[in-house]
Amino acid sequence: MSWALKIGRSLCLAGLILLTPACAAVQGAESKRVMLLHSFGRDFKPWDEYARTIRTELERQSPWPLDIIDQSLVAARAGDDDAERTFAEYLRALYTRFPVDLIVCIGAPAAAFVQRNRPNVFANIPMVFTAVDERRVQFTALTPNDVAVPVRIEYLKAIQNILRVLPQTKNVVVVVGGSPLEKFWKEEIGREVKPLADRLAFSWTDTLSFEQLLQHAAALPPNSVIFWELMIVDAAGVVHEGNAAIRQLHDATNAPIFSYDDTFFGRNIVGGPMLSVPEGSRQAVAVAIRILGGEKAGDIKVPPIRFTTPKFDWREMQRWGIPESRLPAGSQIYFRESTAWERYRWQISGILAALALQAALIAWLVYEHRRRSVAEVQSRNAMAELAHLNRLETAGQLSASIAHEINQPVTGIILKASAALRWLAVDKPDVEKVRSALADIVGAGERAGSIIAGVRAMFKKDTGTKAAINLNNLINTVLALLRLDLQKDGVRIETRLDEQLRLVTGDPVQLQQVILNLIVNADEAMRGAEPRILTVRTNRSTAGTVRVSIEDSGPGIGESDRVRIFDPLFTTKAGGMGMGLSICRSIVENHGGKIWVEAAAARGAVFQFELPATRVHIEPQGLAA
Repeated sequence: MSWALKIGRSLCLAGLILLTPACAAVQGAESKRVMLLHSFGRDFKPWDEYARTIRTELERQSPWPLDIIDQSLVAARAGDDDAERTFAEYLRALYTRFPVDLIVCIGAPAAAFVQRNRPNVFANIPMVFTAVDERRVQFTALTPNDVAVPVRIEYLKAIQNILRVLPQTKNVVVVVGGSPLEKFWKEEIGREVKPLADRLAFSWTDTLSFEQLLQHAAALPPNSVIFWELMIVDAAGVVHEGNAAIRQLHDATNAPIFSYDDTFFGRNIVGGPMLSVPEGSRQAVAVAIRILGGEKAGDIKVPPIRFTTPKFDWREMQRWGIPESRLPAGSQIYFRESTAWERYRWQISGILAALALQAALIAWLVYEHRRRSVAEVQSRNAMAELAHLNRLETAGQLSASIAHEINQPVTGIILKASAALRWLAVDKPDVEKVRSALADIVGAGERAGSIIAGVRAMFKKDTGTKAAINLNNLINTVLALLRLDLQKDGVRIETRLDEQLRLVTGDPVQLQQVILNLIVNADEAMRGAEPRILTVRTNRSTAGTVRVSIEDSGPGIGESDRVRIFDPLFTTKAGGMGMGLSICRSIVENHGGKIWVEAAAARGAVFQFELPATRVHIEPQGLAA
């Protein structure tokens, strides 16, 4: 016996002595004792993931208190028969007096070890073989206390998946180590993928140290892939636990890595059809609970667990340029980077909502602006119509004055014509008197014509006429039209018109209407007041405007009313419509001017308006007083 074997036996006996009191205490608590037998150690992929999930599921599902014990078949790494026998003796010494209720063998080496040593070590203990391919279970050697929850690794299907997602693949590097288990799978993989030998070149890494493997993977030719099977012990005898080996390979290689084992998924492999560790663990635990509950292990039959729905790592797909269109139907994609919409859905929704609200507000404002523009046009048209109606109404009031004004020149024409006829009828006609009478007739006719033209212009519905206007002439025309009415009402007219007044540009009819309305309003305001004085002034301002002032000696306008006097439908008259002054303001503002009212110095009110003066200078004219 070698010195290593002697040391191993001594350690086993020491462990037995130390664990005996603990075993007795557990037995006294009447708990169920379960051994998890690991194939290589507790930290080897993929069996460590099976052990972790099995332990978690046992503790969750078991109705009894559990004492779960871990043991590792370290001898499986090198296939040392002497070490295996020593480990078997250790287990027999440890569990003969205080046997376990169930042994769960995780992985093929543990299953093979138990089947080889069952008669001497575990004769009557129920066994569950899990995380083992059905090709590694000796079904003919199973006892009535044994049940297998096997898997079926379909290597041909896994390689065909590689050709589907990377159809240009020509070289497949299969990563396997030098342990007995890995050598078995090298032969099994080579046998199963023979149908693809004419399309793919397979190479193996069981003769390489891990450092050599990294160098080889970094210099692979184009259209190469790596298929990860196992790397437990490399050719240099170095043991590799956990994810360290595949992680280093992933960082060093220039080719994508594939595997069927989902314990490597999420960090280093592209993906494909895989064995599900959670699914296998749940089935193994379900069987274990049934056995612990008294059911005979040999009566339980479980079909092998096969590949689940293919799944792929989106990050690796992006790295190696694999489009989603090449994936098998129904594939699941994990670790997809969220789009901006997925990451900031609420923020984007808020921004879009704000933009939609802004767009709605803008649309509403545009609509309102359009409505206002239409309303303004309609209002201006209505104002023009009201102005026209106002002129027509004023015509009725002024008809007597117009008839009187026209009657005078017509009467004069008749008298002068009769006189001229008499002078022509005598024997010696007085030519000078006839000439004088005819001249008077012409003057009277011109006066009547101007009166008629002014009246026609005043009541003509035309808003498009623009001309240079002398406001003094407009004032004299209006005063001539209203003179009869003003005299009848006892109004004394005082005019102070600037003889150097500059012209303004505008519609003479509309401006004449403004003056007419203001004078008529002044006349109406003075009824019942004494004395009745109407003062009309024109003058130039320093701002390049022409100002017209119409002052009455009536009772005046209150301060609160002065603020609203030009508003539509506002009136201080009992029968007024409240449109005259509003129309006046509209006309003045449309001519670029402004209109306002102030209290007179003594009493009454002063209505004033200003219009921009033109640059054309006029000669002084004679003005009617």
